[in-house]
Amino acid sequence: MSNAIPQSTENGNGLQSRGPLKVAIIGGGLVGSLAALSLARRGHEVHLYEYREDIRTAELVQGRSINLALSQRGRKALAEVGLEQEVLATAIPMRGRMLHDIKGNRTVVLYDPCTNQCLYSVGRKYLNEVLLNAGEKFPNIQRHFEHKLHYVNLTQGRMEFKRAPNKEIVEANADLVIGCDGAFSTMRQQMVKTPGVNYSQEYIEHGYLELCIPAKNGEFQMPENYLHIWPRDAFMMIALPNQDKSFTVTLSMPFKVFDTIRTTEELLNFFHKYYADAVPLIGEERLVKDFFKMPPQHLVSVKCHPYHYGAKALILGDAAHAMVPYYGQGLNAGMEDCTFLMSLFDQPNLTTAEILEQFTELRWRDAHAICDLAMYNYVEMRDLTKRISFRCRKWLDTQLFRWYPSVWVPLYNSVSFTSMPYSKCIANRKWQDKLLSNVFISATVALVAIGVSTYFGVFKISYF
Repeated sequence: MSNAIPQSTENGNGLQSRGPLKVAIIGGGLVGSLAALSLARRGHEVHLYEYREDIRTAELVQGRSINLALSQRGRKALAEVGLEQEVLATAIPMRGRMLHDIKGNRTVVLYDPCTNQCLYSVGRKYLNEVLLNAGEKFPNIQRHFEHKLHYVNLTQGRMEFKRAPNKEIVEANADLVIGCDGAFSTMRQQMVKTPGVNYSQEYIEHGYLELCIPAKNGEFQMPENYLHIWPRDAFMMIALPNQDKSFTVTLSMPFKVFDTIRTTEELLNFFHKYYADAVPLIGEERLVKDFFKMPPQHLVSVKCHPYHYGAKALILGDAAHAMVPYYGQGLNAGMEDCTFLMSLFDQPNLTTAEILEQFTELRWRDAHAICDLAMYNYVEMRDLTKRISFRCRKWLDTQLFRWYPSVWVPLYNSVSFTSMPYSKCIANRKWQDKLLSNVFISATVALVAIGVSTYFGVFKISYF
């Protein structure tokens, strides 16, 4: 696509035919850097503001380092900016869940045994670097690192930043301000102060700690093409493979359980009881070091509506719909936001105001739906995966999907391996549940009727 910037015919209110915009994107993470690249490819002047230093040159990158599970929605967004194959070239395919029971036995549950689709484990920092590097090719992207948003006037598009290291105030303005600044978004905080903006947040009772299973002799210590799960009813541990042959391990538990582990002895006793097979993989010394390195972190789910303010402001990704990470859709949903937004920007007859309004209406129900699904999947991963009923339903879904692929798409497949709207994924699951329930009831009634008929038939023969 040409880098040439077309002529503008739009006024500051976004009410005339649309031309190029001066866009300020708050947050240079995954969604922000993707949005910047996507808008620059369409000829807009983009200013990308990030409160951290450039992660490509930083010695220590602060923030979450949990691995990401890239699926269809994220792949589609990357493909639209020409980066899908570059990312997949180093990503590690995960073809299913490998469940570790308390005795150390392992069971594989494939995500898609019918068409062999899989998730891909990618590093957060690596993916962010790929997106930032791609943006370097566009002269209409200006990057402003170590700029923390302090204030924004949503009506005027005027912003104030605190610039490191002296926290001096820097002013800027833009035709459109897009907040991609995470679950604790300053942009969203400004928006919720305006009338008509609904907002809710929920902290779950579980926190998480990050551990590591290192490589051994330059190789993985477990099969690498799986998402490993240690389900333990009220808590769990998961592990995703890394390119350096290690596994990033996430321990999720209620804070009250974390609070019971205060000493090295208590920690080792806990792990030998619940995660005995993981202890020699992590190593006791490293386990103790990593566990006590920092306190468990909180997890929050955020919903709000609308996502825009007039023709001047919009929020995307975690800023709009932060979710707990247990469906692996936070990254994918945020990138899909960009796909939706760009599809609207590609409609030349829409004004900026109409684009933002339509984005909210197209997106909010699905964003709320995936937040709910992420909550549900935590229960599934830590508890339901161990149950026979779950495995029977998984087997039945697989068989029906194999026989009727255009009619019966299992919930996990529709969320992870299609671009079906999240709300439709839930509706699809509901009619499947209703159909199976009706079939089960009908079969039960039929069996009872046959049993009663047989009983009375035998009774009559015996009597006479």
